[in-house]
Amino acid sequence: MTNIGLVAIGRNEGERLRNCLSSMIGKVENAVYVDSGSTDNSVEIAKSLGVDVIELDLSIPFTAARARNTGWEFLLAKNPQLNYIQFVDGDCEIVDGWLTTAQQKLDENPNIAVVCGRRRERYPHASIYNRLCDIEWNTPIGETKACGGDAMMRVEALQQVSGFNPKLIAGEEPELCVRLRQKEWKIYRLDAEMTLHDAQMTRLSQWWKRNLRAGHAYAEGAYLHGNPPENHWIKETRSIWLWGLIIPFLAVSLIIPTHLKSLLLLLAYPLLIYKTYRFTQKNGFSPADGWLYSISCILAKFPGLLGQIQFYFNQTLGKNNSLIEYK
Repeated sequence: MTNIGLVAIGRNEGERLRNCLSSMIGKVENAVYVDSGSTDNSVEIAKSLGVDVIELDLSIPFTAARARNTGWEFLLAKNPQLNYIQFVDGDCEIVDGWLTTAQQKLDENPNIAVVCGRRRERYPHASIYNRLCDIEWNTPIGETKACGGDAMMRVEALQQVSGFNPKLIAGEEPELCVRLRQKEWKIYRLDAEMTLHDAQMTRLSQWWKRNLRAGHAYAEGAYLHGNPPENHWIKETRSIWLWGLIIPFLAVSLIIPTHLKSLLLLLAYPLLIYKTYRFTQKNGFSPADGWLYSISCILAKFPGLLGQIQFYFNQTLGKNNSLIEYK
C-alpha cells in the first residue's frame, strides 16, 4: 500500500506499542511513530521494529493533536505522493483487512475526507471501565459528524484545513471534523472491524480522570464552535452543568424554604438512568450493559463538570490548558 501513510502516537505504551506497530509492519511502506516524552522503553521498541521515530520537543506542551500533525507532515515530506493517512493510537492494533477496506471507500467516494470503523476493547471484561470503553466505541454506522483517534484521512482534506488544532488537549478529532464538514467534506463510519484497543483501565481514578478530560473537551469544543449552525457540543455541555451542578445545588439550597421537598429533585437521577436504559434496549444492548452504561452516564457528569470548570478557569486567567492523563 504505497499511497497510504501510517501515524502511530503514544506515551509510555510499552508492549501495547509493540503490538500496535507489529499489526501494520509489512502492510504499509510509510510509517512513523511519534513519541510524547515516554519514560519507558517505547522509543526503543519502535526503533527495534524498524519504524521511523520522532521524539517531540519536551519544551513544548504535549498534545495528541500536535503529535499527529508532526507525524503526517513528516510522512508527506518523505513521500509527497501519499493520498491517505491512517492514524492509530499506540494502545491499539489495526485489524487485518481494515486498511484495504478504508482505502477502497475513500477511492470510491472523493467527497469523503475521513473513514473510521469499529474499535473494540481487547479485554472488555477485565474491568467495568474497559467494558464501558467497549460500549462507548460502538457508535452508529454511516455518515457521521466525527471520528475518534483511529481513522483513515484523505491528505488533500487534511492539508485544506491545516490538520489538527495542536493546542487542544482532548477532543481534537471531532474539532477537526467540524472544520472538514464546513469545507463540505463528509465523515463516514464503516460497518467493519478497524482496531483493537487496550485501555488497561482498572481503577476508579482512571475513569474519573478520563471523564474529567471529556468535560474539558466538551467545554473547549463548545467555546470554539458552539455558535449556530454547528452548535458543537452545546447539548453535552449544558447537560453536564444541569446534572452535575444545577439540580444538586437547587435540591440542597432550597431544603429549608421548601421543608425538604426540594430533595424530590434528586428523583430526576434515577428517572434519567431508566430513560437511558430504555434507549439502550432499543439499540441492542444487553440488560447488563444497558444498566452499566446508563448509570455511568449520570456519574460521569460530576468529573465532567470539574473538567468544564478547569477549562473556563484557565480561559479566564489566560493560562495554557495542561494535558489530563488517565492511563
